[in-house]
Amino acid sequence: MENKVLIQEGFNKWASGTGNFFDLLAEDIQWTITGSTPLSKTYVNKKQFMDEVIIPLNDRLSKKIIPKVTELYADGNIVVALWDGKATAADGKPYNASYSWTMEIKNKKIVRVVAFLDGIEFADIMRRIPDRK
Repeated sequence: MENKVLIQEGFNKWASGTGNFFDLLAEDIQWTITGSTPLSKTYVNKKQFMDEVIIPLNDRLSKKIIPKVTELYADGNIVVALWDGKATAADGKPYNASYSWTMEIKNKKIVRVVAFLDGIEFADIMRRIPDRK
């Protein structure tokens, strides 16, 4: 239950704008984005994941993603979150995507994630809007 509470609190802080969910990531996290999006692969540490996925995605948004957890399951050190994210892209169009993250927790840090997401929505925003940097 402790791991489930940790993840729920992380999402709650993210949704309310009082915290950054990604602070829960271990520095040596392995984060896998499944499927065939332009960014589908395994990232081998927090810096690589943040630099190649989260920062570029956030740069394409005028209003950041607000998560809404629809299901949260825990079994030992594994927590699965099903959630929907709503945001506004830099071009004013909505960015609404659904996610499933299977997370492994050790010492109150996320050490491994397998992420399923709306590949069409994700690929579209990454292709449609140029990186603003």
